[in-house]
Amino acid sequence: MPQQARVVSLHIASYGAAPMQSVTTVTAVAGRGIVGDRYFTQSGTYSNHPGNGRAVTLIEIEAIEALARECDVHLAAGAVRRNLVTHGVALNDFIGKTFTVGAVVLHGTRLCEPCRHLEKLAGKGVARGLIHRGGLRAEIVSGGSVQVGDAIAVVD
Repeated sequence: MPQQARVVSLHIASYGAAPMQSVTTVTAVAGRGIVGDRYFTQSGTYSNHPGNGRAVTLIEIEAIEALARECDVHLAAGAVRRNLVTHGVALNDFIGKTFTVGAVVLHGTRLCEPCRHLEKLAGKGVARGLIHRGGLRAEIVSGGSVQVGDAIAVVD
C-alpha cells in the first residue's frame, strides 16, 4: 500500500532574511498567508514585487534529500525557506490544481524556483540543485490550521 502524502515539517520566518523557525502548527488565512510568516505581514524579501503564490510555499522532502545525494549540499528542511515540507507527493503536478492540506484548501499557482536570495542565505549549490524541484507556490482558498502529519490530497 502506498504511503499517504503528508506534511513532515512546517516553517515560518518573521521577516525577509530572518532564520526560518520550525513549528508544529500554523494558521493559514485566505487572501493573506500564514500567521507569523514574513509574507503575511508583507515584510518578505519579495513583498513589494507583484505576483501570486506567496501565501504558502511547499517543497518535497525528497527534493531536499536529492540535493544532499546529488550535489553534496546538506540542509535542514527549514533552510530551503519553504513553509510546508511534504513527503510522498509530486508538487510540480499541483500547478493549477486545488488541493487540501489537512482542513486547509490551497490552489497551486506556479513553481517556486530557487533564487539568488535563497542561494545567499542557504549556501552555494542550492539554486542549481533545486532547479525545477524547488517547490510550489500556492494561494489559500479556505483557511484553517495545518499541522505536521496532515494529509495532502487533490480536490476532485
